[in-house]
Amino acid sequence: MRSNAIPPAVPAEFEDLLNRNGRKVLAGTHPLCGALADPRTRLLAADDLFDRAKAARLRAVLEERLTGTLVPLVRPIPPESIFDIKHNYSEQLPKTTRARTVFFDSRREQGVKMAERIGLARLMRSESFHAFAEALAGRKLASGWGLQVLRYGPGDYAGPHNDHHPENERAKHGYIDLHLSLCTPGVAHQWLVYSRAGHFSEIVSVAAPVTLTAYRLPFWHYTTPLVGKPAAARWVLLGTFLFSRIPQLNLPSDPAGRAASRQ
Repeated sequence: MRSNAIPPAVPAEFEDLLNRNGRKVLAGTHPLCGALADPRTRLLAADDLFDRAKAARLRAVLEERLTGTLVPLVRPIPPESIFDIKHNYSEQLPKTTRARTVFFDSRREQGVKMAERIGLARLMRSESFHAFAEALAGRKLASGWGLQVLRYGPGDYAGPHNDHHPENERAKHGYIDLHLSLCTPGVAHQWLVYSRAGHFSEIVSVAAPVTLTAYRLPFWHYTTPLVGKPAAARWVLLGTFLFSRIPQLNLPSDPAGRAASRQ
């Protein structure tokens, strides 16, 4: 007998958000499977892997229940980056950003408590989330992974950065980030810009209703300011996955040599 029960807006498994095309990734039959195993491929982007109705229901829950628990993530341009330099063209820009976020460092945080309550933490810790990242990575990923939630509003952005962590023994040889972006209808545009052959020459839209981006870090990239209506927002559900074994790589001078995209 068919059940008429309404499925939960925040499913227990990442797999439950996927459409038929997205399930091909988990089955190992999608063209993007294993693409990040090539160190010259640093970014994958696709907006055709998810059930849009389910993604919209999830986004609505985040807007309603999680927005009020977010904390500001604000790192402006330091004035000394201009006024303390002594030589022409010697400027250096640290990572700058403006957004709101939930860090999962402590379960005592309001945002983490709410993420647990609505089932979001369970979704982001689900086995199929790990399996999806592993399918794109083309290699085994360590169990246990980092989580973060971001919400970009109008004008929010992330400045140029490379996400390299040379002081972290496990991460200094590279790792995988998976970003699920959920945009409200009021978003006009937001772009992910990344380097190729030493220049910020590549660009991918992250303004679709639901977009998946997967990164093989480190490489240089930034996110442009979100443009849209006053209440517009882009939610990002972020998982950081370490390799189960340290890869042995001979990287080119600019590792972000190419990217695969299904826009």
